[in-house]
Amino acid sequence: MGSFKIAIIGAGSVGFTKKLFTDILSVPELRDVEFALTDLSEHNLSMIKTILDRIVESNGLPTRVTATTDRRKALEGARYIISCVRVGGLEAYADDIRIPLKYGVDQCVGDTICAGGILYGQRNIPVILDFCKDIREVAEPGAKFLNYANPMAMNTWAAIEYGKVDTVGLCHGVQHGAEQIAEILGAKDGELDYVCSGINHQTWFIDVRLNGRKIGKDELVAAFEAHPVFSKQEKLRIDVLKRFGVYSTESNGHLSEYLPWYRKRPDEITKWIDMSDWIHGETGGYLRYSTETRNWFETEYPRFLEEAGKPLDKIKRSNEHASHILEALETGRVYRGHFNLKNKGVITNLPADAIIESPGFVDRFGINMVSGITLPEACAATCISSINVQRMSVHAAITGDIDLLKLAVLHDPLVGAICTPEEVWQMVDEMVVAQAEWLPQYAHAVEAAKDRLARSTVKTREWTGAARRQVRSIEEIRAEKEAAKLRAAG
Repeated sequence: MGSFKIAIIGAGSVGFTKKLFTDILSVPELRDVEFALTDLSEHNLSMIKTILDRIVESNGLPTRVTATTDRRKALEGARYIISCVRVGGLEAYADDIRIPLKYGVDQCVGDTICAGGILYGQRNIPVILDFCKDIREVAEPGAKFLNYANPMAMNTWAAIEYGKVDTVGLCHGVQHGAEQIAEILGAKDGELDYVCSGINHQTWFIDVRLNGRKIGKDELVAAFEAHPVFSKQEKLRIDVLKRFGVYSTESNGHLSEYLPWYRKRPDEITKWIDMSDWIHGETGGYLRYSTETRNWFETEYPRFLEEAGKPLDKIKRSNEHASHILEALETGRVYRGHFNLKNKGVITNLPADAIIESPGFVDRFGINMVSGITLPEACAATCISSINVQRMSVHAAITGDIDLLKLAVLHDPLVGAICTPEEVWQMVDEMVVAQAEWLPQYAHAVEAAKDRLARSTVKTREWTGAARRQVRSIEEIRAEKEAAKLRAAG
């Protein structure tokens, strides 16, 4: 098998890049390749390259690793491009959580839809289109773009429809949900079979089988409610299972912000979330976690270096899709997974233009989706509400139409359950002004938004509890950024 090039954009995500690297190199046929790492941070690039070089050296591999902040150079001649970027970093993400909280929109994660996810998409999509332009111009003809970055559906939608690049979106929510089901049913490796379908972060286990026996709603509900941990951590998911009849792939915290029913009143939120870990629904939970652990790889660096000296066969391959897709495409060995692609009739009761997440098989002929899937009506209705928001959000990001952006936020299920149109209009103005440096398509609209904010009479709400603690951590981020600028200047 001939050598080829894999480019990783956002390779400064040290832990994730290391995982992708060792996953891919666990396939013997994929070892004679070049990994081209690119990131905005030279420091992070240096760290991850040192780790990967040691893995190569320790295992006597022919693999080559390069690192550059010049993205276009990294993409030159690449057959596969993997993206795991967060545009705007923690500073922009802080506003995705902080500003909606002022209007009563309480998010746990805020990276998929809801007010935070929509603005995240506005920051990401122009950058995704820049990636696609470079891929079309300098990558290997027919190169495949594997997107891991959220908001998954919006980014993938933009890359396929407007970037004109062969793109697949990849996530791990399905695998994590399946691990839970396997645990509650006492399933051993290979005993659980399932079909998940829907849209990213709203995918549904529409068929679950244990050793060939179909597991119904009542058995799943009883097993979850009997579990000493999940019965407390996944209260909202279990309630949705009872009402919809199928289990959602997404965590309690994620799922809660995609629906209009569970996070719309502060006194209701506490009934459905669990505070043992952020992912179970904590207000601003992922922002808090990301803020507190933003430099975790600095402290973990010595351990990473030590682990890099281990033989590859001692490192367990993860269930992330990327390495399995590359293996299937390059060797012809068939891989079954769940992939984010244009629907085009695969799911019969979702729009054709939507980005769905559904089962497919990969071999040397490409990714082949299982067609003719029909979702339960409640699942389809919930997905369609989000798809309509995603479609408007993508089109707003492409055109820079701030009125369409406001309409997208207005139609978001959770935002619509909480805010009046006047509040939404002001909230979006405030977010666009705060994030202007990452929103070039809205540059023409910023001054008018500032003027409207100065004249507005819409009152916002007081932060309380976790929200107020979170605001302090955001201020710390910005203070650190300003201090770094002063050091660099002086």
